Amino acid sequence: MSEIVLCRVDSRLIHGQVVTKWLQQSGANEIFVVSDELEKDEFLKSIYLMAAPPGVEVKTYGVASAISYWQAGTSSNSKVLFLVPDLPTVGAMVDAGIITKDIQVGGLGGGPDRKNVLKNINLSAGDIEVLDHLLNKGIKVFFQAIPEDNPIEMSKLIEKYHSL
Repeated sequence: MSEIVLCRVDSRLIHGQVVTKWLQQSGANEIFVVSDELEKDEFLKSIYLMAAPPGVEVKTYGVASAISYWQAGTSSNSKVLFLVPDLPTVGAMVDAGIITKDIQVGGLGGGPDRKNVLKNINLSAGDIEVLDHLLNKGIKVFFQAIPEDNPIEMSKLIEKYHSL
């Protein structure tokens, strides 16, 4: 059975920091991406597959198919960097029992009804609901852009969100 060595929420999914820093830091040899949008878009999926370094397998699934894949126990013996683009997706993975421990948030883009709470972290009211749900389940959720940064507990960013 595969081992999830890092679960990261990052709206950019596979990009330079993931490829150059987090793969090495985590010791992962597989990237598992859960994104309904990516599952439906073969062209976009091919771009992300090309962004991965040689020798690192990339698997892409939507939420429902990812849950089926993990619950069926068909995964390999890989060390997995588990990537999702947003907090509702990671919430679904937690509720399905796939993600059971620490969640690292690396980037959540801006948009309507989103408040900037730190660097590249923008939260919506829906995000706050998901974060509260995760924290109430005892899951450690923190922000960390690169390995050299000190992790920042999401509870502090939730407080900032409410003060804006």
